[in-house]
Amino acid sequence: MTFRVSRRNFVAGGATLLSMSALGSKAFAEDARLRLLWWGSQPRADRTNKVSELYKAKNPATSITGEFLGWGDYWPRLATQVAGRNAPDVIQMDYRYIVEYARRGALAPLESYMPGKLSLGDFDPAQIEGGSVDGHFYGVSLGANSASTVLNTTAFEEAGIPLPTRTTTWDELGKIGAEMSKAGKRKGFFGFADGSGAEPLFENFLRQRGKALYTADSKIAFGADDAAEWLDMWSKFREAGACVPPDVQALYKDTIDTAPLTLGKAAVDYAHSNQFVGFQAVSKDKLALTNYPLIKADSKGGHYRKPSMFFSVSAQSKALDQAVDYVNFFVTNPDAAVALDVERGIPESKAMRDVVAAKLDATGKIPLDYVAGLGDLAGKLPPPPPSGAGEGQTVLRTAAEQVGFGQLTPADGGKQIVDEITRLLARG
Repeated sequence: MTFRVSRRNFVAGGATLLSMSALGSKAFAEDARLRLLWWGSQPRADRTNKVSELYKAKNPATSITGEFLGWGDYWPRLATQVAGRNAPDVIQMDYRYIVEYARRGALAPLESYMPGKLSLGDFDPAQIEGGSVDGHFYGVSLGANSASTVLNTTAFEEAGIPLPTRTTTWDELGKIGAEMSKAGKRKGFFGFADGSGAEPLFENFLRQRGKALYTADSKIAFGADDAAEWLDMWSKFREAGACVPPDVQALYKDTIDTAPLTLGKAAVDYAHSNQFVGFQAVSKDKLALTNYPLIKADSKGGHYRKPSMFFSVSAQSKALDQAVDYVNFFVTNPDAAVALDVERGIPESKAMRDVVAAKLDATGKIPLDYVAGLGDLAGKLPPPPPSGAGEGQTVLRTAAEQVGFGQLTPADGGKQIVDEITRLLARG
């Protein structure tokens, strides 16, 4: 699905957004109703609803309703609601989209609430910067995470194959994957999921080569040769039987439940570290985390520590102060921190990290230890992706699928990726 926020719809639906947000203080006293929207699984919804109940216990006059969707359905729904002037008060926002939504007036700037109603004094300054656009603060990070590889350790033990490690290269993973597929311990089982259309994987590959997805001035930062080499590597993995075939990968719908690892089709998959809790919750096998493979043995890796997601407040909100108060409770209340655990990432607040760390079970400690132990595999957080970058991930996935099904060569796929992303960025 291709998604883009229409400039016309944003302007038509948002011309008065900032003036509406100015009514927030008055609306707080008159209308204690909040509506939330987020993407994620049922376990995330359960945790979010628990925090809402905790908040309502302290604010009994407040009514809170929430809705959640899968990633692919979430962004069209949000765009429609914003354009229709029916945006939720509290919006779960992603690093890919925050620039676009902020610059089009859909999000309320929050710096005036700091440090009073919004108490983020013990947040990592880099994460505050990550939620800022053009000198204004629009997104409160709900946790830190990093891209990761999820391993089904039970499947590896059954096959008698050593687990990939911190120093495993892509070439080595290809051999491991082919060996796992040939082991035949499980029916229709392969070494690893097809990550050719996964933007975090591709970005990591580029960063190891000293490149990036985008420049700081909103231009594409890689060439057709880079993308073609990436797609060609995955074509060779398919030919060797190391990864799942394209018809199996096509079942993946950006949810944990539809991931090849969860469906019992692959021993290795890819996720953000905060998703590990969700993966383990739906798997009977024991899982583990490691970093993405290296492009060569002496590579320092292409990871970075990023905001897993943000809570932003709609500029349309008629209860702006109340919404900010809820967000502050979400990230600074100890009981809320315990309810949320690390499912949305490692808490940004040092005080809340200490609260959560003391209560983590063995599963929760795995993503915490993973992020903390990245060391020199992690580099600097890149600047927020430019407007149009959200659509860029769809371009990558579409080209990768076409190469997988033999409809494009890797070279043609690489050119298509660069041409289409360049066109998207030019639209601004």
